[in-house]
Amino acid sequence: MPAVQLRNISKSYGNLRALDSISFDVRRGEIFGLIGPDGAGKTTLFRILTTLLLADNGEAAVDGLDVVKDYRAIRNRIGYMPGKFSLYPDLTVEENLKFFATVFHTTVEANYDLVREIYQQIEPFRKRRAGKLSGGMKQKLALSCALIHKPSILFLDEPTTGVDPVSRKEFWGILRHLKEQGITILVSTPYMDEATRCDRIALIREGKLLQIDTPRRMTEQFTESLWGVRSNRMYPLLTDLRAYPEVKTCFTFGEFHHITVKADFAEEKLERYLQERGHREIMLRTLVPTIEDYYMQIAQTDTL
Repeated sequence: MPAVQLRNISKSYGNLRALDSISFDVRRGEIFGLIGPDGAGKTTLFRILTTLLLADNGEAAVDGLDVVKDYRAIRNRIGYMPGKFSLYPDLTVEENLKFFATVFHTTVEANYDLVREIYQQIEPFRKRRAGKLSGGMKQKLALSCALIHKPSILFLDEPTTGVDPVSRKEFWGILRHLKEQGITILVSTPYMDEATRCDRIALIREGKLLQIDTPRRMTEQFTESLWGVRSNRMYPLLTDLRAYPEVKTCFTFGEFHHITVKADFAEEKLERYLQERGHREIMLRTLVPTIEDYYMQIAQTDTL
C-alpha cells in the first residue's frame, strides 16, 4: 500500500483554482519532491494531506487512512513542518521540544535517538528562545519537533526557503539519514536544484500536475539543443536573443540566459548578430540540461 494516495484532488479559493484534479501515489520509504514556483499549489496540497484543509473534490489517503474520516489518527502518525516558522518564539529550544513531545503523549527521552543527530547541533542553545535563533537553527528545531513522536510520514513544506546554502546542504543530508530509518518524506520546494536530491519528483504549475518521474529520467527527456549565453548587457541580451530567428526559447538562469535553438543554429552567426547590437564580452557555451530547464520546457508546452 502506498504511503500517500491522491485521486482527483481539486481546491479553489473563490475564482482561483489552486489545485486542478491532482492524482499521484507516494511509495513508502522514498523522498518525494513536489517541485514548482510560488503559487503552484504546493502548500494547499500539503494542508489537505495533513488534514488542515478540506478539498473541494477528490479523495486522499495517508498511511492508508482517509484524510477526512480518519483525520485524528493521521495527525498522530505524521510529522508536519510548515513553510512558515510556527513554533513558540517565547519558549526556549528545550521547552519547545518538550511541549511537542507532550502533545503527542511521549517524551523527548523516548525518541531521542531519532532526533539526536539534528538536536545535538542546536543543543548548545537549548536555553535560548526559539525566536532568537538563526534561520538554520530554527529549521533544525522545527524538524526535531516534527519528529519527536516518531512519525511514519514526514511533510516538509519549503523547509529550506530563506536558509543559507550550508544549512540547506546539511538539511538534505539529514533527510537522507531519516529515509534510511524508514521514514517516508514528502518535501516541497521552489528550488529546482533540490529536485535532484529526491527519489522521485512531481512538477506542478498553477495547480496542475505536469509530470512525475525520477530527476534523472526527466533530464534525459530534454530533447532540445541547449546553450548558455551572456554579455556585458544582460537585460537587452534577453530581448535580442528572443528576437533572433534561430532561437526557440530563452530564459534567465543566473549569470547566463539559457536558449534552445533550431537545427540550423550557428554559433558564429549569433555572436555576430549580438555584436551588431552593441554586445561585448559575449560568451556562448553548450549546457547539460537541469531539472529547471526541463521544467521550463514542459511548462511552455503545457501553456501552448
